[in-house]
Amino acid sequence: MPRSVWAVVPAAGRGTRFGGDVPKQYLEVAGRSVLEHTLRALLSHPDVAGAMVALAPDDSRWPGWTSLCGKPVLRCDGGGERADSVLAALRALPPSVPGDALVLVHDAARPNLAASDVGRLIDAAMESPDGAILAAPVRDTLKRADGAGCIDATVPREALWRALTPQAFRRDALVHALESARAVGVAMTDEAMAIERAGGRPVLVEGREDNLKVTTPADLRLAEFLLSRRSPG
Repeated sequence: MPRSVWAVVPAAGRGTRFGGDVPKQYLEVAGRSVLEHTLRALLSHPDVAGAMVALAPDDSRWPGWTSLCGKPVLRCDGGGERADSVLAALRALPPSVPGDALVLVHDAARPNLAASDVGRLIDAAMESPDGAILAAPVRDTLKRADGAGCIDATVPREALWRALTPQAFRRDALVHALESARAVGVAMTDEAMAIERAGGRPVLVEGREDNLKVTTPADLRLAEFLLSRRSPG
């Protein structure tokens, strides 16, 4: 029986690091915008009941979706920082989504999400009091630089992981964690960091390496290749 999980997608960013006039979530890749691929990847999973997208208040490129894959797509105004957008989206979820419901937070610019990863993440988060995140073990050798740009040390990579998304937490727990961090001016780079700060220990779920985030033009070209190889629809 499908479980009712909502997705939150912060998409209020301007994509300044990518460059160009079009925010990266609206760039076309493999026949659709990056954001549409992202939403379809989430909503095509049977356990995901709907999506709340946090947009910039002056976003004129939003195509006005109210549903995709036969499921509701809602929008709300996001904020200046990622955490602000996530918090706004969590607060804007329908009243039918209870405080203990599991919510997936996923980057708008990660269009190549695999359904198998979503399923395993939900399974792990359902069993964990502190939620779970998709992540990938660090496989490259890591170097720490000194002030002159030379190698200062080689950092052991054992036990190091790269955080991916989605990240899955109970709605109220994540709201409280984000509110607490904002109240003292602590910037959150991802949702797990807020939960960790509140004393939680989210579970790491190994995800696919091709769940890439589009940050540069080279990433967009790789996403085009990966998405073109996926099954239609």
